[in-house]
Amino acid sequence: MGSEILINATREETRVALLEGGQVVEFYIERKQDASLVGNIYKGKVVKVLPGMQSAFVDIGLEKAAFLYITDIRADIEEYAPLVEEMDNTLELISKREKDELTIEELVQEGQEILVQVSKDPIGSKGARLTSYITLPGRYLVLMPNVEHIGISRRISDEAERIRLKRIVEDIKPEGCGLIIRTASEGSTEEDIKKDLEFLLLLWETILKKKDKVNAPSLLYSDLDLVFRSVRDLMSQDVKRLVIDSEVEYEKIKDFVRTYFDKLLGKIELYEGTEPIFDAFGIEIDISRALGRKVWLKSGGYIVIDQTEAMTVIDVNTGKFVGKEELEDTIFKTNLEAVKEIAYQIRLRNLGGIIIVDFIDMEKPENRERVFNAFVEAMKKDRAKNTISHISELGLIQMTRKRVRESLGRILCEPCPYCEGKGFVKSPRTLCYEIFRKIKKIARRGGERIIVTAHPSVAELLSDEERSGLEEIENLYNVKVTIRENRNLHQENYEVNVL
Repeated sequence: MGSEILINATREETRVALLEGGQVVEFYIERKQDASLVGNIYKGKVVKVLPGMQSAFVDIGLEKAAFLYITDIRADIEEYAPLVEEMDNTLELISKREKDELTIEELVQEGQEILVQVSKDPIGSKGARLTSYITLPGRYLVLMPNVEHIGISRRISDEAERIRLKRIVEDIKPEGCGLIIRTASEGSTEEDIKKDLEFLLLLWETILKKKDKVNAPSLLYSDLDLVFRSVRDLMSQDVKRLVIDSEVEYEKIKDFVRTYFDKLLGKIELYEGTEPIFDAFGIEIDISRALGRKVWLKSGGYIVIDQTEAMTVIDVNTGKFVGKEELEDTIFKTNLEAVKEIAYQIRLRNLGGIIIVDFIDMEKPENRERVFNAFVEAMKKDRAKNTISHISELGLIQMTRKRVRESLGRILCEPCPYCEGKGFVKSPRTLCYEIFRKIKKIARRGGERIIVTAHPSVAELLSDEERSGLEEIENLYNVKVTIRENRNLHQENYEVNVL
């Protein structure tokens, strides 16, 4: 079954869902007031060089200065081009000897104006991450100015097709520029590829002309918005259609496709149903599931996903699944079922950085091997670059996944103002004993009457089960304690006042 792209476009935000087999596997959202900066090219000014961190702060006109690490000034293509997730592993721009010898102070100086591109959006408290190597992605090619290299997507597996495409690109590659052949180029004609290259070269020329006319910091080029990026980056050969619910955006996409990728015109459809497009295709339910901490498996087992600042931890549990045979078999089947769901949730939630998967302990080495191989196979569909370590004897898989933008949960949610992101609040009983200590402290200073105002759950416990504790304090310190409840108070907040 072919893939589908569904786009819900409104004035406030654009949401894009990539479906495989009718199930959402990737979800993107872009809001007008905080659109992604990835791919934008700036003329920036170096404001501070940090030798101890081998990095520099660069002013590109944002509220926070962006970061430029030494590895992003002289790195291989996989590090500085997040827009191209299909690159091969062969490219090294700088020799190891040069990498070992150069320092950040030798490459950039404070006050220097520099051409940079955003490789990662600001995430959390971190500013945007930059690279000094520029990449301009088209439909079929990625242009890399000032880099002599030809690469090809790993996702193009047919050797004859790889040879054909490389020959075409070798014939048309301009001097002083590198090109990466993207997955979408599979099956394309020489004319298609030439047209794409001409557009990218014209775009680069326009950027250079603007660079010479403006002062730093200045935006030189803004990447396409999410709707057009979806056409450019997600419309692979196996995508059978793109459906959008906005007539205005539909007409814009048709004009865009007609100009640059006319072969895709027949795949663009306008959704005209009365029910909202994401409701009609069941996508809203999948999004809600992607925000939950616990995800149930069909067998009755479940996985728990906890995202922290440094990493994401995924735990597998048998739950209600008791199996029909021996314990090892039950555990193995649960782990095997969890593999597909975990790979799916990682893509859907866009979990990045370090990820630890805690499978249920398996005694048999062959079962551990089968679960590991199944997980590696399931992650092959992921467009983001990932590295997976072998499963340990404790049943742990450690992996890293390239993070370019915030996870779905971080985009759609914010820390709970009630628990302030802890995930827990103090229990009413804990608060009762805390209040006892506070009353004793105040009573020692003197006073005949103390008023305690607390959340109803705490006030009720003080007046009922813990009343004897209050009476003991009243007798010991010769005070009168009155309990009042206030529903507007946070459960952890209370007031102890003396009259």
